Amino acid sequence: MKLSISMWSVVAAVRERRLDLSGFIEFAARQQENGARGVELLDYFWTDRAAEMGKVKRQIADAGLELAVYSIGNDFFQPERAAWEQQLADLKTGVEVADRLEVRTLRVFSGNAKPGYSFEDGFAWIVDGLAAGAHYAETHGITLALENHGLMAGRSSQVRRIIDAVGSPALRANIDTGNFLLVNQNPTEAAQELAPLAALVHLKDFRRARPDETMHVYKALDGVPFTGAVVGQGEVDLAAIIKILGNAGYAGWLSLEYEGGEDPLTVGVPQSLQAAQKLLH
Repeated sequence: MKLSISMWSVVAAVRERRLDLSGFIEFAARQQENGARGVELLDYFWTDRAAEMGKVKRQIADAGLELAVYSIGNDFFQPERAAWEQQLADLKTGVEVADRLEVRTLRVFSGNAKPGYSFEDGFAWIVDGLAAGAHYAETHGITLALENHGLMAGRSSQVRRIIDAVGSPALRANIDTGNFLLVNQNPTEAAQELAPLAALVHLKDFRRARPDETMHVYKALDGVPFTGAVVGQGEVDLAAIIKILGNAGYAGWLSLEYEGGEDPLTVGVPQSLQAAQKLLH
């Protein structure tokens, strides 16, 4: 297993204009001393994708890094057909961008909850969208990695059910180790269920937020507030999950996704990578 840094880990610094896409790659290059071997790019961070893609690809290679995964924020939970079709078009664009960047894994979502609709209501929309997306991805030699994210596919059973229903080798799982807490599921048990399906892992730790913490706080279904933590300082048993992944034969990327309130550039990312290295040895 190799360590990558998701650009989402530094979103706070980007929003504060301390970092842009090129600056993130420079930052990641410096983190090689802490074990980083790759980066995860997201469609969210392009300023001018067409103009930036070639430069970014060269910069990653020149830095001695690999592009671990390209990630998009699609949403197939769409009652309106036109909106659903736009999401499929966006996913296909994501596949094409990943192909041009020469990365073989594209992180995808199922969709976001909509008022008045349940998971069962939108299950067919999600499956149809990901099935069409997986077919298109397969023609480009790319694997879609479905993340446990939100309410529509937050639990391991939901992710597995969608993957089973799609039935394509081009759709597998992105195990986000922290997100399970937000749907009141034990992350270790969830990882056990999904490890054989893993194409990507988001290495994330969460801890319970203090009453005085209001930023970077995510409420679980039962109302318990969580916030991101440096790897090893939260409630996720990452050592157990890494062992489960290894036993399942997973040898892919552990892409760090730090979501806490500490400065990501000086604390969140470097300390998490240092801790992750110890878990891998």
